[in-house]
Amino acid sequence: MDWQRVISEARARIAGNVRCTPVATVRFGTRDVRFKFEQMQVTGSFKARGAFNTLMQAEVPQAGIVAASGGNHGAAVAHAAATLGHRARIYVPQIAGPAKIALIRAQGADLQVVPGAYAEAAAHAAEWQAATGAIQVHPYDAEATIAGQGTVMAEWEDQGLDADTVLIAVGGGGLIAGALGWLQGRRKVVAVEPQTSCALHAALQAGAPVDVEVSGIAANALGARRIGETCLGLARAQGIESVRVSDTAIAQAQAMLWRELRQLVEPAGATALAALLSGAYTPAEGERVAVLICGGNVAPDPLDSLSQPG
Repeated sequence: MDWQRVISEARARIAGNVRCTPVATVRFGTRDVRFKFEQMQVTGSFKARGAFNTLMQAEVPQAGIVAASGGNHGAAVAHAAATLGHRARIYVPQIAGPAKIALIRAQGADLQVVPGAYAEAAAHAAEWQAATGAIQVHPYDAEATIAGQGTVMAEWEDQGLDADTVLIAVGGGGLIAGALGWLQGRRKVVAVEPQTSCALHAALQAGAPVDVEVSGIAANALGARRIGETCLGLARAQGIESVRVSDTAIAQAQAMLWRELRQLVEPAGATALAALLSGAYTPAEGERVAVLICGGNVAPDPLDSLSQPG
């Protein structure tokens, strides 16, 4: 697969529908850290990139679009479908939480909230697809999705990324797979996962995708039970480093981003930074480090009351 070519094509394809998100270099203690703030993307996460790339080159049937999501992917697919004039049915688990559920509903999709976690939502989506012929937009293990997510790294390099190492949070692996596909080993990539939702770490140890139990404060965004095949293949080929962080470390990084940078992000969005702040990943002397902030759909919405009548 010529990932750089398909990612470049994806970037041109989706350019009018996604934002070029800002970057900054910030001093943390004695270290400069490079950030990209992808929580400022359309619908609050990088997921819009993969959703638009998929739908803009798909033949959407009369039955429309179906997707399963922990929240962010569903909002992105719903938004992309509405923008492009398609109907969408989105399945989310109850653990998605009220803020993400409200975000999806606001995009106009046919929203179905089901008991359980992401795996249960995925099963319902597969049943709907089989029954109706709707096209399914996979959240992480599909070429078009991965190519769309890879545009983050292509864009960041065009913005002058000055880093040896990039820390990226991992759920199902679409975002990090896109980054690996674009970079082709030119920079070190570190995969960061919660200790209680670590499908990539488990697969790297086992040598193949395996099912893992999922829980913790970032589970509604990083809670894939099994890593994507494409992500695992790229990760093994490039020999990436995999680290895990605690819920406490994630919450502390989330608080630090607000206190120091006034960036309000969800737990998944703070997970990559948690590795740096907690010492789960310790850079070498002189190593230039970058952190990708991937999502900002905080639950509950801290300003929701301001938009309510009365």
